[in-house]
Amino acid sequence: MRNNFRDTKDQHRINERIRVPEVRLVGDNVEQGIYPTKEALRIAEEKELDLVEISPTAVPPVCRIIDYQKFLYQQKKKQKEQKAKAVKIVVKEIRFGPQTDDHDYNFKLKHAKSFLDEGAKVKAYVFFKGRSILFKEQGEVLLLRFANDLEDYAKVEQLPVLEGKRMIIMLTPKKQSSPKKEQLSE
Repeated sequence: MRNNFRDTKDQHRINERIRVPEVRLVGDNVEQGIYPTKEALRIAEEKELDLVEISPTAVPPVCRIIDYQKFLYQQKKKQKEQKAKAVKIVVKEIRFGPQTDDHDYNFKLKHAKSFLDEGAKVKAYVFFKGRSILFKEQGEVLLLRFANDLEDYAKVEQLPVLEGKRMIIMLTPKKQSSPKKEQLSE
């Protein structure tokens, strides 16, 4: 049996740190049941493994006889895998002026379509400099036209809102069925 007293910040109590009169042993390498803590420690010592408290809130607490370092390694590995599988949301910004002309508007619209096809959210905003804040309605019309032109690609997550000198609209890509599924249904 190994002493792991150097691991004081660990989330599980192990070996001699388990200070309850009896524990419930579970696992593959032991006969399951309720044992006095000293008996459970003796079994762990015979197998040259650690007695680890898995569920301290249960009555009696649930323990497992395992290699504690290996157990921690596997937990870290699982957490890394979960983190890797987590979806990373990318937000692309597109900036307009209150008097953006048609050519610039179409250029930015084309970029927004490609961002949405990639699965990124689009944050479009009209930036008002100086006295151009007087054209708030023009900025709102521009953003609503932008959202309307992208209705096949995106849905509006947040309608135009004025925050300081910016009027912002958020667009989220629509879930598109994959081409493979369409081919199978034909």
